[in-house]
Amino acid sequence: MNMDNTVGSLTQYQKSIIIGSILGDGYIRKIRGRSEAFLEINHSVLQQNYVDWKYKALASITKSAPKKRFSNEGRIAYRFFTKQHAYLSYLLKVYYRNHIKIIPGDLNLNPLILAVWYMDDGSMCRKRDVYLNTEQFSIEDQLNLLKYLEKIGLQARLNKDKEYFRIRFLKESLQHLKFLILPHIIPSMRYKIEL
Repeated sequence: MNMDNTVGSLTQYQKSIIIGSILGDGYIRKIRGRSEAFLEINHSVLQQNYVDWKYKALASITKSAPKKRFSNEGRIAYRFFTKQHAYLSYLLKVYYRNHIKIIPGDLNLNPLILAVWYMDDGSMCRKRDVYLNTEQFSIEDQLNLLKYLEKIGLQARLNKDKEYFRIRFLKESLQHLKFLILPHIIPSMRYKIEL
């Protein structure tokens, strides 16, 4: 039986959605014995429209539609997996060390990557403070993310949330953030950025 279910080339649009997902909640892995890595997209069932949007964008490299998954804790997830792909194997080497996400030294943010990352991990508190929940990354990686955000005109700082740090956008950058990402934010996720 042929276990090699790799697929063809990706568009820049698809690559941006994948990178935005890696910065957020997406996860790349490779199973022993398989030739290439694959991507898992997994969100709460409450974000079904968002998962369906990602699935539609990545349909050329997926095998089956998103499905609900019930956890032991009562959480209902909605997820799908891509097929194996050489580009995903490349991203696995670039964005992971010892199965832990890292930030590469040459991240090239564009508005779509930022929008997907924000839809995954962005939040607004009391309609005043806007965050990227980057607690999964080391302080060094978060400081690098601040530099990448600055390159596209966004000012942000690290903000301590209990025992972890996350990125908080400065007020003077909020309109520019909205300008960059709003064209890519799907309707069901606009509540996250309605300033």
